[in-house]
Amino acid sequence: MAAAAAAFCPSFFFSLSSITDSEGKNDNVISTLNRFRNPGSLLLLRHCRGARISCSSTASDPTGVHHHQQLKSRRPPEENIREEACRRDEANASHGFSACYVPFDAPADTAETYSLDDVVYRSRSGGLLDVRHNLSALKRFPGSHWRALFDSRVGRTTWPYGSGVWSKKEFVLPEIDPDHIVSLFEGNSNLFWAERLGRDHLGGMPDLWVKHCGISHTGSFKDLGMTVLVSQVNRLRSAPLNRPIAGVGCASTGDTSAALSAYCAAAGIPAIVFLPTDRISLAQLVQPIANGATVLSIDTDFDGCMRLIREVTAELPIYLANSLNSLRLEGQKTAAIEILQQFDWEVPDWVIVPGGNLGNIYAFYKGFEMCRELELVDRVPRLVCAQAANANPLYLYYKSGWADFKPMVAADTFASAIQIGDPVSIDRAVFALKATDGIVEEATEEELMDAMSLADRTGMFACPHTGVALAALFKLRERGVIKSNDRTIVVSTAHGLKFSQSKVAYHSKEIANMACQYANPPVHVKANFGAVMDVLKKKLEGKLSL
Repeated sequence: MAAAAAAFCPSFFFSLSSITDSEGKNDNVISTLNRFRNPGSLLLLRHCRGARISCSSTASDPTGVHHHQQLKSRRPPEENIREEACRRDEANASHGFSACYVPFDAPADTAETYSLDDVVYRSRSGGLLDVRHNLSALKRFPGSHWRALFDSRVGRTTWPYGSGVWSKKEFVLPEIDPDHIVSLFEGNSNLFWAERLGRDHLGGMPDLWVKHCGISHTGSFKDLGMTVLVSQVNRLRSAPLNRPIAGVGCASTGDTSAALSAYCAAAGIPAIVFLPTDRISLAQLVQPIANGATVLSIDTDFDGCMRLIREVTAELPIYLANSLNSLRLEGQKTAAIEILQQFDWEVPDWVIVPGGNLGNIYAFYKGFEMCRELELVDRVPRLVCAQAANANPLYLYYKSGWADFKPMVAADTFASAIQIGDPVSIDRAVFALKATDGIVEEATEEELMDAMSLADRTGMFACPHTGVALAALFKLRERGVIKSNDRTIVVSTAHGLKFSQSKVAYHSKEIANMACQYANPPVHVKANFGAVMDVLKKKLEGKLSL
């Protein structure tokens, strides 16, 4: 194949540094072949998928993106991909890239910093922490470099870059050894073109997309953050640090506990989860049980579980995994970078995110803003945070003009994963929304269930939390805030299969005080041909030419 490739295109195996665009910036092989406008070139590319960009670094190019193409020889059969990465030494060096904890929204010259190897969750004043990267080091390379590097890693099995999170390792945890990374090849989730929903139900939106973060190992976006947190814990527990961390714990409304349990199981680290009794779906409950976590069902709500886990982790050597810990946001922000990648580094106009504990809206802002600051893109999208009306402290704060935040006791909602009345990341969320000229919207139970069910009728299988975001989109379209031609992304945070109980109740019309206008219950029919034909003729009336 290599000989055939060379015969067809002698310059195919060339240094990427020799490919430049009209501005003299480095480009990648795929876009260069696209310029040839030759189907044979593209066919050649398909046949040469074995050709790879080696991640070996050089003195002039320490991240290893601009280098010669070579065919990758298969690793020895007794060697796994982690061992292969160590042998090739492709991801060990940080090349001067680094990150640390600082107080949230601290000035650039703050003297209060903490190593990521410190077990610390709050600043000296008791406020939130944030992970701050050494942007000066990252800026030694232009935005075109980072775009090409990240694009070169998509969909590979090369450890750890096959993950949608760790393919952006330099922007996440640049100093961690790949041998300490705990990854289930999360991320790289589908960007679903919601063609029919936009066309038929939203007044004609040709550029409406749903980012299916729930198509992940444990069925929610929480995997993106948990791979980072558990990897750092694995680093802390390993030589040479050997920190005495007995396990990792979290309070959860369901999805966090599922993600934590899976990643801890993969790493052989004990997981402890606090769950509010009778407030999460059975599918969510069974996940940590199946993965071997210690599951405590507590007679309180999520906020009560959160208070207890913070008290416990202050007394026992259990590492706190909730979004109070800012490490998780470093993984979650890669979903924003991934969206940019999926649009060939074009910035969408709007991104709508369901909000509960509110770390995710800030994570999306961090991802977009980091790419803007490092010149991968030239702007950030406007953000919308969508809350269930039964758990809407951010929405009420927004409607007060950011004048009066009041925690609340969240009422029951089908969007149980965001049933949080006292969100930990309230300050982070407000910062992100102000920085992006953002909006907060709410959805009643009927609005969110109808929006979810209508979306399902166009080919999706959405969770109730996605229903909250979709209901917010419907309202913003009705008010003319979001225009028909605006490129709009709705973030789907979990898989609909985790919330099948709510769908059964809706389609059975078993929900009190809800019309369930899009319900589609099964039709019970006698077991004879005539009865079946009568039902089908009625169902297909006007659609048959008999």
